[in-house]
Amino acid sequence: MSIFKIKGGKPLSGEIRPQGAKNEVLQVLCAVLLTDEKVRISNIPDIRDVNRLIEILMNLGVKVQKNGKGDYTFQANNLNLDYLKSEAFRKDGSSLRGSIMLMGPLLARFGEAYMPKPGGDKIGRRRLDTHFQGFFNLGAKYRFNPEEDFYGAEAKDGLTGTYMLLEEASVTGTANIVMAAVLAKGTTTIYNAACEPYLQQLCKMLNRMGAKISGIASNLLTIEGVESLSGTEHLVLPDMIEIGSWIGLAAMTKSELTIKDVSWENLGIIPDIFRKLGIKLERRGDDIYIPKQDNYEIERFIDGSILTISDAPWPGFTPDLLSIILVVATQAKGSVLIHQKMFESRLFFVDKLIDMGAQIILCDPHRATVIGLNQETPLKASELTSPDIRAGMSLLIAALSAKGTTIIHNIDQIDRGYENIDERLKAIGADITRI
Repeated sequence: MSIFKIKGGKPLSGEIRPQGAKNEVLQVLCAVLLTDEKVRISNIPDIRDVNRLIEILMNLGVKVQKNGKGDYTFQANNLNLDYLKSEAFRKDGSSLRGSIMLMGPLLARFGEAYMPKPGGDKIGRRRLDTHFQGFFNLGAKYRFNPEEDFYGAEAKDGLTGTYMLLEEASVTGTANIVMAAVLAKGTTTIYNAACEPYLQQLCKMLNRMGAKISGIASNLLTIEGVESLSGTEHLVLPDMIEIGSWIGLAAMTKSELTIKDVSWENLGIIPDIFRKLGIKLERRGDDIYIPKQDNYEIERFIDGSILTISDAPWPGFTPDLLSIILVVATQAKGSVLIHQKMFESRLFFVDKLIDMGAQIILCDPHRATVIGLNQETPLKASELTSPDIRAGMSLLIAALSAKGTTIIHNIDQIDRGYENIDERLKAIGADITRI
């Protein structure tokens, strides 16, 4: 298994371009199953999770043509549905949590879908109830074999549109239900739907394929079912999580960086949250420019109380960036309370930062108080292990700011979400080696 060897404490400089959005790609790739016509998708990142899903589609019988870097054409006109009940699919599907979103399209088009117990990051409970409850609302029946760990849903007579109020604004749950509903008979109304830019992108792509979805960008979606969908072309947004990671990296390493083509209109409050930590950033066209800063100071609330940064469904702050915010706060001036509401294991990586000299109090599984060191006491090099994608990136940022040489194990976790990360960091001056 590979490791990263990082010599930290060096300022970086130059331009960096974000990859295509991982979370969007996992949705739109599943949507190619809704039609037997060709679907072309570009700006697909070359990362492990995405490549694994493409392999699953190929094993299912989808024809895949690579047109160029990040540019693929898919055609699902001759599928092998027996693969869904095979030992091979149990192994393939269980290694990738995003494969749960295969169920909605398969159920809509073929009347049955099966899914092994999915894998993914070990960041806490991530239940599937929203997905299945949505399928049941549309008329599907539940199938589960506890001995084989296969989840299933069947709708031999097709799905029927209905009104539903989601118990949680799950992004993948909403995506799955939307993909199931576009071919259902009648009208489906989804209230408390997720409205992240990635979900908006999926809905716009489906509409270009012939779906009738209204209310896009709101939490109330209306879907008029159609008999069939056609092919289309789709361009994936830049990854907002990676953009936030580069902002944090620039601040921690006292670097001057320009992040290219970020799609500002789809970043929501992300830039403002980093500004609350005292990080200066400017909009230059569709780029973000971050000047070199020797120090950055955390704001307080108007009444003088300690700043709290917490995650929330869109347009609130994305939970995937809280790990980055936490590590950046370790070198700020001032204190901040990080409140991770959605996943109870996501903050457990802070013990590794504490070993590096960070001043962090883990209050409980969901909250951590960070007392910033104001860049006066650099983090110490250490030997670390990446527990998940986002914590892994946070530890990589910490290592690039630390004095000395840091080793990070289990970097496969980082590779799951960040394309060619070491070479891209080298291009802006980082001393990082993959071993």
